[in-house]
Amino acid sequence: MSGTKARKLDHIRIVLDSHVEAGTTLLDDVYLVHNPLPEIDFGEVDTRTRFCGKTLDAPLMIVGMTGGHEVAEKINCMLAQAAAEHGIAMGVGSQRAALEDPSLAKTYSVARKCGGQELVLVANIGGAQLLEKGPAIGEQVVEMIEADALAVHLNVGQEIFQPEGDHRFKGLLKAIGELVEKLSVPVIVKETGHGMSYDAVYALRSVGVRFFDVAGSGGTSWILVEAYRHTGPPSMAARWFGVWGTPTALSIIEARWAAPDACIVASGGIRTGLDAVKALALGADLVGFGLPALEKLAEEGLGGLKNYIAALKFSIKAGLALTGARRVEELWEKPVVVQGRLRELASLKGIKLEYYQSIRGFIHDRCA
Repeated sequence: MSGTKARKLDHIRIVLDSHVEAGTTLLDDVYLVHNPLPEIDFGEVDTRTRFCGKTLDAPLMIVGMTGGHEVAEKINCMLAQAAAEHGIAMGVGSQRAALEDPSLAKTYSVARKCGGQELVLVANIGGAQLLEKGPAIGEQVVEMIEADALAVHLNVGQEIFQPEGDHRFKGLLKAIGELVEKLSVPVIVKETGHGMSYDAVYALRSVGVRFFDVAGSGGTSWILVEAYRHTGPPSMAARWFGVWGTPTALSIIEARWAAPDACIVASGGIRTGLDAVKALALGADLVGFGLPALEKLAEEGLGGLKNYIAALKFSIKAGLALTGARRVEELWEKPVVVQGRLRELASLKGIKLEYYQSIRGFIHDRCA
């Protein structure tokens, strides 16, 4: 078994068998104002949204986590079936394994086969591979799975603590800018559990990036995942740094403050429907989840995953109604109270929350 293929199996096993969630999303510091007199009927609430040229039934996405192993092939098929049935988006895990061993491409392309052409499917490659192979790698991985968009994941933390990690990061901003110019589909720059900052989003937006997945801390820590893969000083250090990163709620605020016109996917520790509604209210366009989907598949099978997605969709519709909003765009116009540590950190980062309220929905259709 190749090193990359074995690592992909390690990752699936570890995230399901070990405690790899760390930190806090700070979504508990977000308070939504209940409207007991919404003056709308529940049937009027519409959760549909445009994303990468297609319409989703709800602003939800199963974020890329797996691929590159026979086990992952079965998982990606079931994830795609559930996503397609519920009209939400899906991403695959890093396609590096298939670039190294083309026989593994089917573990990723199975998502299109099982999900059909209407599924919004996102390809995935690491920043390290982009630096190594150049922008041409983008079309290669997009064509591999007939993707509607390409996610370039930034996993500096994981690479540093990974025994086989690639420690070359210089020149990545320029490389991403070149990819955006040349690729035929949207480029989503995503973190992998340690959050996006204002400075990073601002710099990426300046080179043409319009889609971001903040993937903040408070959910799966891929630094912590690496702590389970080896022993010795690096493993000890990885455990110390497991809580490293920008919490998801703060990442949403920083990303929106830096790029009012960007399409923002909020992932990282999103587990409940209330988490999802809070993330949207803060200014996110879509909400992403990964580990909960794998857990539901492992514990309850495909039916359990479908029920979980249905509950998330219902929660978003309920959250809109309870604030008096008919659509997510109207939710951005409703008051949201930011308190506690989240308010303190946002203020320390120079974000004026009294102005932030008005820019959440300054531009609509940011993901179309």
